[in-house]
Amino acid sequence: MDEIKQLIGDIKQGQISPIYLLHGEESYYIDKISEYIESNVLSEEEKGFNQVVLYGKETKIEDIVASAKRFPMMAERQVLIVKEAQDLSRTMDQLEAYAENPQPSTVLVLCYKYKKLDARTKVFKMIKKNGTVFLSKKLYENQVGDWIQKVLKGKKYTISYKASQMLVEFLGTDLGTIAKELEKLQIIIPAGSEITPEHIEKNIGISKDYNNFELQAAIAAKDVSKAIKIINYFGQNQKDNPMVLTVTMLYTFFSALLKYHGASDKSWDNLTKNVGLKPYLIKNVKPAAAVYPLRKVSGVISILNQYDAKSKGMGSKATNTDLLKEMIVKIMT
Repeated sequence: MDEIKQLIGDIKQGQISPIYLLHGEESYYIDKISEYIESNVLSEEEKGFNQVVLYGKETKIEDIVASAKRFPMMAERQVLIVKEAQDLSRTMDQLEAYAENPQPSTVLVLCYKYKKLDARTKVFKMIKKNGTVFLSKKLYENQVGDWIQKVLKGKKYTISYKASQMLVEFLGTDLGTIAKELEKLQIIIPAGSEITPEHIEKNIGISKDYNNFELQAAIAAKDVSKAIKIINYFGQNQKDNPMVLTVTMLYTFFSALLKYHGASDKSWDNLTKNVGLKPYLIKNVKPAAAVYPLRKVSGVISILNQYDAKSKGMGSKATNTDLLKEMIVKIMT
């Protein structure tokens, strides 16, 4: 996020590049940066004649170059935004000559989503030399909760850990989708409030009682009855509760528990700074360590690997609900 702030800050100060390559797997930041350029580089009066938006599927590189080479009308510069530029990946090398000598009065923005432009190509090297390259990386699942907190903090909101995990479980790691749901919540909930699981359940439709977070808590406490109830709920709502997500979350939890057992110094500072455990994981694994000793944790990780393979059709034709029940019983016995 620091890189984004720097890029936006440069634009605000008038340090505008003739070419921007915004590429990578995470489309959210690509959209945000291109939207900022579209809204702020030109005045409203200048946009009519000097701002053009093209789409990769509907244009060719030679048309982009021709538009980029023209001079602005009654303005210092023109803005040319190419959305879905990844659809031009096969002909992107044709932009090399222009990138080597870009028009100073043109701001060419290439929104190259869902993948990276090969950094070994000449066109990439020319854009990097004469323009600005921003790589939008996909966040790992365990990073999205922190991202949600930072976004909401900037809007003067807080969110409970459980509520943020419910969002990640239900919506996945697509930041654009999560951001839209957060915007809906901000319309309903006053600024300065904490977003709770009840808010998520009421306004987004995610159960606060039947989710992977609660399943993890039930397993950690060896509450078989509660765990089975949650799994039965998952079986009735399989689309919203894929087994792969459940296994992944449990694997993260028991891997953290394994690290906790392996640490000779179990002080908070050592666990967070040297062992690398997140504060919320320490709160959860500490009581679970008394229930699951080191040898048992190693066995649980093996069980999770086995059932992950079975859920993908390797050596089993059982339903995911039945597999989950088998897996949970094995973990807790």
